[in-house]
Amino acid sequence: MADDAFRVAQEQNRYAPHVRAINELVDGLRDQDDRGWMPYVAPWHGGVDARVLSVLRDPGPKTQDGSGSGFLCVENDDPTAERQCHAFKEAGIDIRDTTPWNAYPWYINQKPDASQQEAGAEVLARLLGLMPNPRVVLLQGGDAQATWRRLEKRHPEFAGEVWFQVVRTYHPGRQALWSPDPEVRASREQHRKDALQRVADILRS
Repeated sequence: MADDAFRVAQEQNRYAPHVRAINELVDGLRDQDDRGWMPYVAPWHGGVDARVLSVLRDPGPKTQDGSGSGFLCVENDDPTAERQCHAFKEAGIDIRDTTPWNAYPWYINQKPDASQQEAGAEVLARLLGLMPNPRVVLLQGGDAQATWRRLEKRHPEFAGEVWFQVVRTYHPGRQALWSPDPEVRASREQHRKDALQRVADILRS
């Protein structure tokens, strides 16, 4: 996204067929109930055609309009996006076979509370309803996993993993992976590698 031509291409294709439904959903959710702003999903990703829905906590500063790209994208100019991009590529997961999302999709840049997780779960259910062929929901971090548990309670049709498999692991952010104990750090990193390898194996099966 630091490349002007790349960023302009994302903006120009904001309503390309594969991301139109998702980004029109974003349009309708912005400022809903005074919750504020929400980034689009970059057309660099698979949109509704993606087989992997990748869920983090909340949009980071580099997703903001003006100071950032305005999009959820692994090509955003920030360390977490960079680590995510490298991890997917290392596991053999095609970036364009993924769609990024957040447990709380509005911009708050902090941990969502219980009511925000409830709101995020409802939006996540709506997003899944737009995707005809998801194979994996990748929940990265405790907030993504907590929001998913709320979704399962409200929408038991998603709880049986009939359509897709749910893979859980750590958030790719440095803070989530860090520990003063090097063995713990290594264990968390390995957990992420194993989880992404499982995602890749599911896609190949």
